[in-house]
Amino acid sequence: MSDDGESGESLKERIETWMTGQMPIIQMHGGNSVVRKADPESGEVVIELGGSCAGCGISNITADNIKSDLIMDFDEVTDVQVKVPSSGDHGSSTVEGGRGGELQYGNESPNHF
Repeated sequence: MSDDGESGESLKERIETWMTGQMPIIQMHGGNSVVRKADPESGEVVIELGGSCAGCGISNITADNIKSDLIMDFDEVTDVQVKVPSSGDHGSSTVEGGRGGELQYGNESPNHF
């Protein structure tokens, strides 16, 4: 679907836009998301979920959907990590669609579900 970003947007910006359009359920359920890393050269993407995603019983399903969809929708994406913080705290920069920039995943077990 996406290639080299003809619009001039970085991969990170394109993934943030994608998250807004494809994952509105995150925000609808009180969660939020942040694109921490999007490296078009290595294909690595790191997404952090926060808010009510922490401790949510279906956050593993959300994470799996994000992983598979990003790999399918962005040619340059080959590896996706979705991290969930150890608490429900979230930053003040969260914006419409569940994307933002203030979350920092917990260090206890950042990949827990």
